[in-house]
Amino acid sequence: MRKKTVFVKEEIQEFKQQLLAWSQQFDDVVWLDSNYHKQQYSSYDAVLAVDAFTAIQTDYVGAFEKLEEYQKSTKDWLFGYLTYDLKNTTEELQSNNYDGLAFPDLYFFQPKKLFLIQGNTVETLYLHAVEEDLENDLKAIERLNSNTLFETVDKIDIQQRIPESAYYEKLKILLAHIHRGDIYEANFCQEFYAENTTIHPLDTYRKLNAISKPPFATFLKLGDKFLLSATPERYLKKEGCKIISQPIKGTAKRASDPNKDEALKQALVSDDKERSENIMIVDLVRNDLSHTATKGSVKVEELCKIYSFEQVHQMISTVVSEVDPSTSPVSILQTTFPMGSMTGVPKISALEIIENLEETKRGLYSGAVGYITPSGDFDFNVVIRSILYNESKHYVSYSVGGAITAKSTPQKEYEECLVKAKAMREVLEN
Repeated sequence: MRKKTVFVKEEIQEFKQQLLAWSQQFDDVVWLDSNYHKQQYSSYDAVLAVDAFTAIQTDYVGAFEKLEEYQKSTKDWLFGYLTYDLKNTTEELQSNNYDGLAFPDLYFFQPKKLFLIQGNTVETLYLHAVEEDLENDLKAIERLNSNTLFETVDKIDIQQRIPESAYYEKLKILLAHIHRGDIYEANFCQEFYAENTTIHPLDTYRKLNAISKPPFATFLKLGDKFLLSATPERYLKKEGCKIISQPIKGTAKRASDPNKDEALKQALVSDDKERSENIMIVDLVRNDLSHTATKGSVKVEELCKIYSFEQVHQMISTVVSEVDPSTSPVSILQTTFPMGSMTGVPKISALEIIENLEETKRGLYSGAVGYITPSGDFDFNVVIRSILYNESKHYVSYSVGGAITAKSTPQKEYEECLVKAKAMREVLEN
């Protein structure tokens, strides 16, 4: 049982910063921030879950079955993540590339303390065992100076796992697969990393979020492992019997001059290559949703709509379906994972090919972070535009990728990767 308390905070932005600073004392933290992007399917402006009462941590073997058992037994709020490498349980695949981060393949926890923020209203849901902590917690939160910044200890030397020349060679191989008809599209990713490096996770997250202000920003802490994410993309949401997927495919940089910025936006609108990328993934998502959808319920609500963020313009589509009330929420995740925007078409062939060409195990990058409610609703993002950090190993990593189609040119794809990497590199180097 949880005790519910609702109150109003006039200085809500300050309270959010204090709340996030207060959360750092716990080993298990998930902070989700919409940065006040008002979208049709938004539920909260921000959510904080801290302090595990129970938890599940596992590798990919039987991971979704274990998650379903955990979800059914707790019947409570669960927060956590799915790594990309759960592909190895949904299909007969492997992940043999280098892994400098060592995140568990799946992790979820049942928080003792939960804060839900909408407008100036804060709703707290504390487990019965800790409900007496609330008054003291609120006092501690309000005493914090949220403006304290922590300088990175080490100079960060960012390296590329795949040198530029090797990237071009790998894209030639990938394009040969496409021209042969093995696949039509694949999301190919590369890692940028730094070893023997110490960063301050909360300060790094704040700087990244300030640059990008995305609708699905995430700060995640699991002991010594951190995700600092400025992702603009939703993977999947369940509201009652409705399922919503919002894949992103199509990116253009922004300009400070309004006229130039509008020209870049309109060029994206009319870019046949970017539009074809998006439509192919929409078709893949429609197919994935059909595994659990009621007959005739899969629909495209928005096709190739342009959304503008601080750093980039993005082409986003919205695909929806209906499911039977008895459908397990975990089965909906399992039959659509990994998400189409980070894989390719056909999905299984693309997964096999990109595994052979990429140099790094993706792990949490291109996975998903989110929550499942007691009623079985859920909301998960796509982990892109993100910095990952293993504090014990002093290893910092961010990865970027792009959709490769028959119309792709290696140089332009490489340049698009650098555009996507700009915010992460700027935060780490400056």
